[in-house]
Amino acid sequence: MAQSSIASSALSRRSLLRGGAYAAAGATLAALPFGRPLMAMHDVSESWPNLAALAKRYIDERKVANMFMTIGWNQEDHAHTIGGGTLSLADSVPVDADTLYRIYSMTKPITGMATMMLIDDGVLGLDQPLGDVLPAFADMQVLVDPEGPLDNTVPAARPITIRQLLTHTAGLGYGIVSKGELLDAYNQNGIVGGRVSRLPIPGFPPVTPPASLAVWADNLASLPLMYQPATKWSYSASLDLLGRVIEVASGMSYPEFLRTRMFEPLGMDSTYFAVPGSEIGRLTTNYGVLNGRLLPLDPAAASIYTDMPTAPMGGADLVSTPRDYDRFLRMLLGYGTLDGTEVMSELAVRVGTSDLIPHTVDTAGSWMEGMGHGAGGRVHEGTFGWGGAAGTLAAVDYRLGLRTALWTQYMPSEAYPVREEYMEALEADLRDMRTQQAA
Repeated sequence: MAQSSIASSALSRRSLLRGGAYAAAGATLAALPFGRPLMAMHDVSESWPNLAALAKRYIDERKVANMFMTIGWNQEDHAHTIGGGTLSLADSVPVDADTLYRIYSMTKPITGMATMMLIDDGVLGLDQPLGDVLPAFADMQVLVDPEGPLDNTVPAARPITIRQLLTHTAGLGYGIVSKGELLDAYNQNGIVGGRVSRLPIPGFPPVTPPASLAVWADNLASLPLMYQPATKWSYSASLDLLGRVIEVASGMSYPEFLRTRMFEPLGMDSTYFAVPGSEIGRLTTNYGVLNGRLLPLDPAAASIYTDMPTAPMGGADLVSTPRDYDRFLRMLLGYGTLDGTEVMSELAVRVGTSDLIPHTVDTAGSWMEGMGHGAGGRVHEGTFGWGGAAGTLAAVDYRLGLRTALWTQYMPSEAYPVREEYMEALEADLRDMRTQQAA
């Protein structure tokens, strides 16, 4: 894609990455009727006609290069699949359960559950002050006006806690949420919402990434909060910061902790911060949607995700596959156990998938109004899940024993009403299943 084509567009890093907020769709699974299990891994499009039609329409109209869905029940070994497409619009290689996707904010539930592991280990406390772990955050200042000057602040009324970081209630800003001088300071300090492309993104200045996650955290601590801790729900850099908390509490690098404590025990051998050269042939191309056209933002062969980030973000930086992420979801449905291996305790999963928002927080007008938030994901009536800025979505439903995921690659995710249509199609298919079961 020519840089001039990007520069003339309405795309911006902020608009692209803001799509992570739309993961909320996963929460509505709790209202769906019960469906019957379908055994053995295979394409089950005939049994899910509305979902299959949705995927076919988007692919046939070339709105996306691929749309792939997984459906799993309880502890079935594999998820069933729906949809398809190719790695890119110019590619003939079909996507499958082992295709690599940029999952962006679907990284957050993984980081949240990693944090719950350390809470269960006793090295962190849910309501422990962050300053105990990272002293630079012990005495924070708070902006009088979230969009105002950085020197107009008051002291924080209470300490930031681990619970607040897990639930976006610590008062931290975000490169895709903050405005004014705070946004400028975030950009200057390399505090952004995630990687998009090696190409320049209009509307967002070039950002030099910090040399390490420790430097990133220190940079963040030097800036004021947007809100008083435990008063307001606001999407934030808190899950990114938890990556550094995990490093200090565990004595390992954040990527090493995930590898040894989660990915290897779960058999998630295709989940990466940097895609190895030998695996690039499985990586999708990520597209930007401009006036109904798809422009390749991050072609697989030259992807920014082939580089290891200097400061791996716990809120946005992972690449994974439908097969791998389904194993994570299956572990959650198994309350920490997968194939007889306990990866997390049942208590850690139950707490992490419950509503952890402090009672002092006002959620009115936010994405969480009428909902709850657990360890990195939205909680509502028995469901836990989140989504990513490039159109992905994943959730578990404990009432139905259901695990679901939607896989595609375009930005910003709100360019199409995919998530709303996905939930409507899923609900329609499950309703039909229940009617057939009762007949």
